[in-house]
Amino acid sequence: MRSTFSGLETARRAMFTQQGALKVTGHNIANANTPGYTRQRANFQQTEPYPNAAINRPNIPGQVGTGVEAGSIQRVREAFLDTQYRGESNKLGYWETKMQSYKKMEEVMNEPSEAGLSRTMDQFWESLQDLAVNPTNEGARSVVRQRGIALAETFNYLSSTLTSVRTDMRNELDVSVKQVNSLMQQIHNVNEQIADVEPHGYLPNDLYDERDRLIDELSSMINVQVTYESNGGQSSNLAEGRAIVRLTGDGLTPSATLVGKGGYNTLSVNYQTTGAQAVESLQLGSLTIDAANFKSTGKVQALMESYGYVEGTGVTGDYTKMLSELDAMAYVFAQKFNQVHADGLSPNEINNGTTDPIQFFVDDVTNDFASATQEGFASRIKISQDIVSDLANIATATATNPTLGNPDNVQLLANVINVDKLAYDGVNNATFRSHFESVIGEMAVSSQNAVRLATNTSQLKLSVDERRQAVSSVSLDEEMTNMIQFQHAYNAAARMITLQDELLDRVINGMGTVGR
Repeated sequence: MRSTFSGLETARRAMFTQQGALKVTGHNIANANTPGYTRQRANFQQTEPYPNAAINRPNIPGQVGTGVEAGSIQRVREAFLDTQYRGESNKLGYWETKMQSYKKMEEVMNEPSEAGLSRTMDQFWESLQDLAVNPTNEGARSVVRQRGIALAETFNYLSSTLTSVRTDMRNELDVSVKQVNSLMQQIHNVNEQIADVEPHGYLPNDLYDERDRLIDELSSMINVQVTYESNGGQSSNLAEGRAIVRLTGDGLTPSATLVGKGGYNTLSVNYQTTGAQAVESLQLGSLTIDAANFKSTGKVQALMESYGYVEGTGVTGDYTKMLSELDAMAYVFAQKFNQVHADGLSPNEINNGTTDPIQFFVDDVTNDFASATQEGFASRIKISQDIVSDLANIATATATNPTLGNPDNVQLLANVINVDKLAYDGVNNATFRSHFESVIGEMAVSSQNAVRLATNTSQLKLSVDERRQAVSSVSLDEEMTNMIQFQHAYNAAARMITLQDELLDRVINGMGTVGR
C-alpha cells in the first residue's frame, strides 16, 4: 500500500532538485566572464515510479510517479566546433608567425627607401659616373671611396641584423617548445585529476573546461589530434575520459603521441653544431623526426621554417635564404668588380710605370679576396686598405690607354652594377639591380601572402569562435530566466508540502471524531 506521506516525499524531491538547478545557475552566472568556462545545465529526470513491476505488486490502476531528481550536471558544448576551432587556431598560429617573420625581414631590408642596399648601390654607381667625367679629380675619387665604404657597411649591416633577428627566432623557437612541453604536462596533470573523479560516477566539468583550454592553446603551437579513452569504474555515460593528444600532420605517424595514458613525451629541438646551426631534427620522447619531415603546422613549424632547417644536404629557411642571397650578391659583385679593377691602371701605376693589381673589395678577416669564401661574405666585405690609404690606387684607365685622363676603366667598373650580367644565384645571369629586385620582389610576395592568409584564418577562427560561444558561453539573460523558472518551481514544491500538510491535518485531526 502506498505511503500516506508519499506526497511529502515527492514535494521534497522537487524542492531539492530545483535548489540544485539554482546552484548550477548561480555557478554559471559567477563564471560568466571566466576564460574557457562552459555553461552547465542540470539534466532533470523522473525518479522510479511506484510500484515496481513484481508478482506481489499492489493492485492499483497503474504506476504513480514519485517525483524528480537531477540526473547529471552537464557542460553545453559541441565537440565538432572544438575540432574546427583548433584547426583554424593551428593555421592562424602558423601564418601569424610567418607574417611577423617577414615583417621583421622587410623592416631590415628597408626596400624601397633612401637608406636601403638598392639606393646605396645607386649612389656608388653615381659616384663612378662622376669620376668617369673627370678621372683626375681627387674629390670624385674620394666620393667613390666613401660610397664604396658605405656599400660594404650596408652589406655588413644587413647581414648582421638578419643574423641577429634569426638568433632571436631560435630563442623564440626554444621558448615555444618549452611552452609546448608545459602545456602537455598541464594536460597530463588534469587528465590525472579527471581519472580520479570519473570512476565514482561524477562529471568534473570544470576540469574538462581547463583541459579544453589547454588543448586550444596547444593547437596554436602544433597540429594535434585528440581522442578520448574511458577511465573505467562507474563512469557516467557523459564522462569524457582521458584525453589522448597526438601530433599530426603530413607524413607523421599516429605513434607520435604527445600526451598518452602513461604520461607525456617531451619535445626538444636538435640543432646543427656547425655551420648555419639550423634545425636538424625534433625529438619527441624516443621518436626522432627529421626537420624536413616535420609537417605539423603551427607556430613551431613557422619558426623553424623562418630560422632554417636541414633539408637533404643543404639548409633552407626564410632567413638563411636571404642571408645566402646577400652573401652571393656581395661575393659575386666584389669578385667581378675586383677583376675589372685589377685589369685597369691606377694613377700610381701609370706614374710608376708598373702594374700592381689592386683589389677594391676584400674579406675583413684575411684582408684579401683571393682566400675569401662566399658563405658569410656579406658580413665581412670591406674596402681594401690600399684604396683607403691612397686614392691614387683607384684604377681609372684601361691598359690599352694608360693615361691619367683616361676614364674607360671607371665606366667598366660602373657597368658591373647595371650592365654586366652575372650568376648571382649560381644559375641565371642577371645584373645586380635586376637580381636584387627579384629577391626583394619574392620577399614582398611571400610577405603579402602570409598577411593575406593570416587575415583569412583570423576571420575564420573568429567565426568559429562566435559559433562556439553561442553554444557554450554564459548568457545572463538565459540564466536570469532559468533562475526565475527554478525559483517558481521551488516555491510551487513548497506549496505542495503545505497542501499535503493540510490534507494530513484533516485526516489526523478531522476524522474519527463521531460520538465524542
